[in-house]
Amino acid sequence: MKLKLTSIFILSIVLISCKSEITKQEVIESNATYQNKGRELVSKTLDKLGIYNDLLERKDVVYTYSYQTPDGKKDISTEKYLFDGELSYGLYDKHERTFPDLTGQIEQGYDGETFWLRHNGETLNDTTRLKRVAFNRPTNFYWFAMMQKLLDPGLIYDYLGEKKINNTNYEIVKISFTSKDNKPTDIYQLYINKETLFIDQFLFTVADYGVVETPFLMILKYEEIDDLWIPSKRLYKKSNWEADVLEGPWIKVNWSDIKFNNNLSKTDFTNM
Repeated sequence: MKLKLTSIFILSIVLISCKSEITKQEVIESNATYQNKGRELVSKTLDKLGIYNDLLERKDVVYTYSYQTPDGKKDISTEKYLFDGELSYGLYDKHERTFPDLTGQIEQGYDGETFWLRHNGETLNDTTRLKRVAFNRPTNFYWFAMMQKLLDPGLIYDYLGEKKINNTNYEIVKISFTSKDNKPTDIYQLYINKETLFIDQFLFTVADYGVVETPFLMILKYEEIDDLWIPSKRLYKKSNWEADVLEGPWIKVNWSDIKFNNNLSKTDFTNM
């Protein structure tokens, strides 16, 4: 009987010890998940705005893109994206900024391998123009999917603290990218509304065009479409790293008629 009680006692100690180790491990894993406060805040924001898998479930999007500079020049295009592969297409009915020397419709595309350009149905192979297409296509796609891509691999998160702007309290998170060949990468400084968790505004650089020291400030307004919050109205202009609104007019960007699940396929992005 004494031997039996001793065995039970030893077994109990082992079980308690194992349970303690499991609990300890769970705590370690939980802490590891949020060891970076900047990433934690972004993750909570995406819980509300949606993650990239939500876009993949909706397969594709078609919308009207309007971009107007302070001098009144405007681009208006029909944009189409396939989220699996980040394929992109734009049909420009107005292009006072993008190739204004061309008259009539222009089409830009990325089929997953190649960037291409057509003018009134004819393919253009001008390398200078194609470099512009190679910037426009991924940039337009990224602006649309940016919020859902804020947890992509290779991002670096730095929590910069809190700031009150126009009676709204914000958490500030700086996001940069893993650099290749020590080349400058874009920086995004997010201002996350503490109450709503929306990113009301952010600072950004454009390393490809040498805009690194003086960032742009972008202010966002959202609309809910198919259970996703999309920042469909945007204003931006030059600012500083304190996110001050400097003098000068705004660049205006508007996305309208946004529709997901249009049964697009890869052939819709091919230069045919």
